[in-house]
Amino acid sequence: YNAICHGRRIVEPMARLLRDEVYLYHYKMMVKEARVGDVWQWHQDYGYWYHNGCLTPNMASCYIAVDRAHRGNGCLQVLRGSHHLGRVDHGTFGGQTGADPQRVALAERHCERVWCEMAPGDALFFHANLLHRSDQNKSDNPRWSMICCYNAKSNDPYKESHHPRY
Repeated sequence: YNAICHGRRIVEPMARLLRDEVYLYHYKMMVKEARVGDVWQWHQDYGYWYHNGCLTPNMASCYIAVDRAHRGNGCLQVLRGSHHLGRVDHGTFGGQTGADPQRVALAERHCERVWCEMAPGDALFFHANLLHRSDQNKSDNPRWSMICCYNAKSNDPYKESHHPRY
């Protein structure tokens, strides 16, 4: 997995998008087994990373479909253009940490919801302030994905956290 995250096919476009040298902030496999698991509520990645000492949202993620992703198996959903809203307050709502539901409701009125239906190997690059979520996998097949997250060199955190510094 580490080799994928450090590959030029992800790192070079990410550096162009963030207009700076980037480093791997973290990565993980997102596993949604068939008919198991729950919904991921609307959130922004920077909503969590802000508290790790990253002063600006000059961060982004690359979401890679490992399995086919579609509405029936809980594909990623995004609110197009919502990264322009800035950081939305995050807290615990309905037992899950996510973006302020009142702010999300307003964003939903102004930003188009896009279901990111993807074939295995497709990748989606998105800004750390983009509101995104996913539904439960209600299909008979798993939906796995990998997410590689990057920070700009110039956005090195001002304090230690569980994520790396430049």
